Amino acid sequence: MYLITGGAGFIGSAVVRALVRRKAPVANIDKLTYASNTDSLEGADTLPHYHFERLDVCAGPGVRAAIERYQPTAILHLAAESHVDRSIDAPDDFVQTNVVGTFTMLAEARRYWMSLPPDRAGEFRFLHVSTDEVFGSLGETGHFTERSPYDPSSPYSATKASADHLVRAWHRTYGLPVVITNCSNNYGPYQFPEKLIPLTILNALAGRPIGVYGRGENVRDWLYVDDHVDALMAVLERGCVGETYVISGRAERRNIDVVEMICDLVDEMRPEPGVRRRDLIRFVTDRPGHDLRYAIDASKIERELGWRAAESFDTGLRKTVAWYLANDAWTARVRNGSYRGERLGLGERA
Repeated sequence: MYLITGGAGFIGSAVVRALVRRKAPVANIDKLTYASNTDSLEGADTLPHYHFERLDVCAGPGVRAAIERYQPTAILHLAAESHVDRSIDAPDDFVQTNVVGTFTMLAEARRYWMSLPPDRAGEFRFLHVSTDEVFGSLGETGHFTERSPYDPSSPYSATKASADHLVRAWHRTYGLPVVITNCSNNYGPYQFPEKLIPLTILNALAGRPIGVYGRGENVRDWLYVDDHVDALMAVLERGCVGETYVISGRAERRNIDVVEMICDLVDEMRPEPGVRRRDLIRFVTDRPGHDLRYAIDASKIERELGWRAAESFDTGLRKTVAWYLANDAWTARVRNGSYRGERLGLGERA
């Protein structure tokens, strides 16, 4: 049994979909915040080997009861507040979920693990899924590795860094069998449309202005979500306890280049006479503490676990744009009033 936290979110739902396709037993606990959506689970709730509970990872008694009920062989901890712009406006939500929630999961996982007989205790794993943003900003050269120092810039990345440190401490102090991953920017189907790629797709379709921070020179290293899921499975099945693995699609792109590629794909797939989506691009004031560049050297996971991203950025982005064009009903349901595409991250509500 796999117990997933945040399994109705973007990456978590991709993990759940992959596991239920394998007919693996899955228990999914999710608070169902604005960015979670059970529609992303493609009917998993009709399957006998899938279980869902609406539960906050900060709620210790509920977490304890769920772990005892499902008796997992592995806990995959993905539940997190994840949008940098929202963390600037409301950092308290990020401290609660990302720090307190991770502490709660670790405490209850340790309690459960210590109760297991030796053979099951030896098989148990706690996989903590984190981000490359904990490492801060790179200059024009270089890459993050598992040995990169932590230097977070935003409330989001600071809370994820705090969570990473807690996970390592629970391994070193209590022996809890943990593995940590730090991934680059994910994209793909079912991503909540506040993030760059889905927001750009939807604005391009609607003919709305497409905001690009600064001059669009910030660089991100992109990872197709299904490739990320494959990497997580490799880490869970073959990774070494106590180790960290950084994961990327080796797909560095400037933000302006990503936006222009999306505009061109929308023009190709949903043409409108006389309309050129690149004309919708508007440069806007940069957000506070905006890291210049992220890039990951994924050599360790490629070498030691035999994982490598299957999608290039070109193929993954084409699949992603096509999915959003074909699934406007899903998009309409998730844009239910909590977010309408407005500018976030100005720090006005912090």
